[in-house]
Amino acid sequence: MCGIVAVTGYKKALPLLLNGLEKLEYRGYDSAGIAIINSENNCISCEKAEGKLKNLINNINDHNIPGTVGIGHTRWATHGKPVVKNAHPHTDSSGNIAVVQNGIIENFQDLKNKLEEEGIIFNSDTDTEVIPHLIQRELSTLSKLNLENNGSTLLVAVRNVLSDLEGSYALAVLWSGAPTSLVVTRRQAPLIIGLGEGEFICASDTPAIANFTNIILPMEDEEIALLTPLGIEIYDSSNERQYRNPVSLKVSEQIMDKMNFKHYMLKEIYDQPQTAKNWLENYLIKNSDNGQYQINYPFDTKFFESIERIEIIACGTSKHAAMVGSFLLEQFSGIPSNVFFASEFRYSPPPLLPNTLTIGVTQSGETADTIAAMDMEIKRRSSIENEKFKPNLIAITNRKDSSIGRQVSNIIDICAGIEVGVAATKTFFAQLLSFYGLAIKFAQIKGNQSSEEIDKLINELKNLPPLLEDLIEKHNKSSEKLAHDFFNIKDVIFLGRGINYPIALEGALKLKEISYIHAAGYPAGEMKHGPIALLDKKVPVISIASPGEVFDKVISNAQEAKARDAYLIGIAPDCKGTEIFDYLMKVPSSNEWISPLLNILPLQLLSYHIASHRGLDVDQPRNLAKSVTVE
Repeated sequence: MCGIVAVTGYKKALPLLLNGLEKLEYRGYDSAGIAIINSENNCISCEKAEGKLKNLINNINDHNIPGTVGIGHTRWATHGKPVVKNAHPHTDSSGNIAVVQNGIIENFQDLKNKLEEEGIIFNSDTDTEVIPHLIQRELSTLSKLNLENNGSTLLVAVRNVLSDLEGSYALAVLWSGAPTSLVVTRRQAPLIIGLGEGEFICASDTPAIANFTNIILPMEDEEIALLTPLGIEIYDSSNERQYRNPVSLKVSEQIMDKMNFKHYMLKEIYDQPQTAKNWLENYLIKNSDNGQYQINYPFDTKFFESIERIEIIACGTSKHAAMVGSFLLEQFSGIPSNVFFASEFRYSPPPLLPNTLTIGVTQSGETADTIAAMDMEIKRRSSIENEKFKPNLIAITNRKDSSIGRQVSNIIDICAGIEVGVAATKTFFAQLLSFYGLAIKFAQIKGNQSSEEIDKLINELKNLPPLLEDLIEKHNKSSEKLAHDFFNIKDVIFLGRGINYPIALEGALKLKEISYIHAAGYPAGEMKHGPIALLDKKVPVISIASPGEVFDKVISNAQEAKARDAYLIGIAPDCKGTEIFDYLMKVPSSNEWISPLLNILPLQLLSYHIASHRGLDVDQPRNLAKSVTVE
């Protein structure tokens, strides 16, 4: 969740920290703060502010904080309300140690109780504050051994404290006794080190590093590192020194440019035709021998031949994409597929079955529950000697350089480019395309679908980009007008069937996330089994009605809603049956297989314009963060 930036080197730390935090604000914007070792007196200068980063910048204003070593933090609140006293960095009683953290210390209350018994007074309600006090206690113990005040001593102190901490975390630590040093460490939370010339920057995510360097060194789980202007020392959990080569960062993929759009979210909705073009260029390849189109992956797919069932693990929007994917894989490829909430999979996994493919879906590649669920599946399958139970893994992500990219070797990069808006739009669309690719690949391998049907789907996908461009332009204007009618609406129902039921769920989620209107998605046929009791003139119903096998059924279900005086909005082509709708958001007539790729765009635009019309913060909705890196 939270965003961490830490720097050491020869440049002034303050502008580097603020620039990095600006790039990470999508990870949390409840409060922000920085701590810098003041080079004039070797004391730690700390500044914090409640709310968004701009409040911190305004507080600092023209403050000249000299110093080249510092840490910064933008917070998504877990323990303690989003007020100044709970903002990071947190310090020990003397103010000589400062810590920023992403994650949750699960045993913090026990640690806090013990420290309070020793006379320590706490100033916040956070779990993080126990850490600087524990480090100070450890440094006091080490001082009796007459160790020098340097970065190595701080490294030892932090490493000794880690054994007391339970939970997940990424930490960056300053100590005035080692004024050129930083210590950083991670456990089940991301940290990346960027390498400059005699300078280093550590951050939760690559956008904070992209303007500084394109050479990075991702930290592995449970590693700890000492950073000074002279170099980096990295150690694993066994205190063994680690040596490995850095990797190059594609800076072009990290550019955050809103262009002329009012919000990043709107710009990212408009990015989706290009996202489709990128997918076609990267994955749909024409075979020069037979002229047939094939899905091309950067890993060996021979193991697909033995797959008999698929389990997909995801959260939130990614789970909705996975539900569409499961439908495609089962109906198009004939492979039984199940979708699981990652948070539930961890504690109630399904029975182990042979020849199973496990797919983890996470746009950030850092979703804590998904990564933990995948890790659990790797371990429990690896414990069985039978070859049929071995782990077969794929990760679908927008960040192949992320934690899941290091966990799983078979990566499907959705290639959506960086997405700044907290509510996922183009990454959801790109995840959908990834599942279309998998369905086609398995259909070609398993032979459960005729080649004519496969070719038909491929041709429709190839023709998608111009359809999307036209659809966005039309609905951007019409959705803005329709949004005015939702100003006083408090509840909305979304209906869909078959492959479009997950699109109803995603439409409802988008509306909830950014407009704070209560919305719920249902299979259209389930309305009469309870939810219909909610309907009256004040509850609009948005029904997805794509021509195909269930079209007539959806229209009948919509009629049931209209009979209860609900205002009925349709997402459908202009065809016979759709005259029932009070308002029709027209989409092109298409094969039912690809209808989710068209139907989602009007729903994204409608949610966007409703939130914008209400004057809400579209890109950074309250209580949310882009990457959910805590359980």
